[in-house]
Amino acid sequence: MITALPLLAPAFFAIIGFVYMRSDMPRGSAQLRLGEYAGLAAMVVSLGALALLIANGSATSPLIGAAEMGFAARIDAVSVTMLMLVSFIGWVVMRFAVTYTDGEKNQTRFLGWLSLGLASVLLLVTAGNLIQLIIGWGAVGLCVNRLLLTYPERAAAQRAARKKALCSMASDGGLILGAFALAAAYGTADIHSIIEAARAGEGGGAAVLAAGLLAISALFKSAQVPTHGWLTEVMEAPTPVSALLHAGVVNAGGFLLIRFADVMLLAPGVLSVLVILGGFSALFGGLVMLTQPSVKTSLAWSTVAQMGFMILQCGLALFPLALLHIVAHSLYKAHAFLASGGAVAQVASIRRPGPVAIPNGKAVLKAFAIALAIYGTLGLLLGIDGKSAQAIALGAVLVMGVAYLLAQGLADHAPELLTRRMAAYSLATTVSYFALQSIAIWLTTGALPATPAPGPLQWALMVLTILSFGTVALAQATFPNWASHPAAQGFRVHLSNGFYLNAVFDRLTGGWAARSR
Repeated sequence: MITALPLLAPAFFAIIGFVYMRSDMPRGSAQLRLGEYAGLAAMVVSLGALALLIANGSATSPLIGAAEMGFAARIDAVSVTMLMLVSFIGWVVMRFAVTYTDGEKNQTRFLGWLSLGLASVLLLVTAGNLIQLIIGWGAVGLCVNRLLLTYPERAAAQRAARKKALCSMASDGGLILGAFALAAAYGTADIHSIIEAARAGEGGGAAVLAAGLLAISALFKSAQVPTHGWLTEVMEAPTPVSALLHAGVVNAGGFLLIRFADVMLLAPGVLSVLVILGGFSALFGGLVMLTQPSVKTSLAWSTVAQMGFMILQCGLALFPLALLHIVAHSLYKAHAFLASGGAVAQVASIRRPGPVAIPNGKAVLKAFAIALAIYGTLGLLLGIDGKSAQAIALGAVLVMGVAYLLAQGLADHAPELLTRRMAAYSLATTVSYFALQSIAIWLTTGALPATPAPGPLQWALMVLTILSFGTVALAQATFPNWASHPAAQGFRVHLSNGFYLNAVFDRLTGGWAARSR
């Protein structure tokens, strides 16, 4: 029963959540710190699960229930990684939330829903069977919806919560139907047994159907365009909620695809759709983000883009890199939201340094050439041989980002310090890409399948991805040179409004009404 250890992590948060709900704790009392202590306990549990994984390898605990209906903990590289990530971010968020909500009349209720949300995520990522997965998945949506209504009198909060509820219902439906398809294809609800059978190529048409349903569920959960509206309006909720979303909530769609990676490989057509939709969301979200004046709104659009890139990675069958992306993005974005207030104050106190160095066309082309040279040289030195075509294509997309950095340092009026910094950042980014990629693949060997050789459709999509990201990177680098043109100014207005896709989604779902409470 020691393999059931991971189940203690959600249990700690659940118990503390109900304590918060049923208590009226006085302001400043030590009891308000119970959620923080639950986070620390969950972190200890995650370290214990890591020790079990290292000592005994992957395992699934005995079922606590009957007839394959109940709870069981899965210990492998994927679940332990997510367990450690969510526990750590959960501890930070709970610690921050106590101070952030000091003086709020519904403080304990807010902390209760926050704790229950973390318990739901931990139940989800440690699931060893389909029933537990569905329960955790649905509970996450319920808790997030309640947190979005922390200030129920705000019309915008009602709108965001209603959109999230609709997307959660669609996502839940996709997962439930997908779970039935998996059970029909493999005759079991045990996730490990399903993965092993799928890795052996079993499942047939029911497995392909399950892959499609899981993909639909993941897309709705991860706020992909055009169902992204609730996430971009998340600033109506307290800042800890924004940080919590990156502790396995908005990226739960990526986790689902990674968890059933072997099943997804049985449906190449579904993976191709993920490449298209994820790539579009990544490009669209990244462009809109640059036009947002609000810090939290900009960060929310950045998350739409990052989740799109994660879905793109899953579509390219780069599941270890998608898991790495979840970890890196969760840590970075949770910190960004929690530090957003201080960042605004810091920027406001800085005097403008003078004219901005704008790279011309020659500098941009030079930057792209240097970035390509850095990528090629380091790739040869660090072992690009043996890498999948998909990983190399993803590296080519990285080149676009590196080129954008270099272009800022190569501008005619750029100070020497900026040039040196951009060169150092570009080199560090490329080295980190190869190093972290190798580490992620090594750590998940056996837990996640190797990337298969691409077919003709996959090759076409990879070329399209590289050209699309390259075009956008070029446009971003040269935008200051043509931003004053009337057409560019008009385009910027429409872009800042996300080309009104959110308004279209409102109209298609029947609009919304602000209810008095």
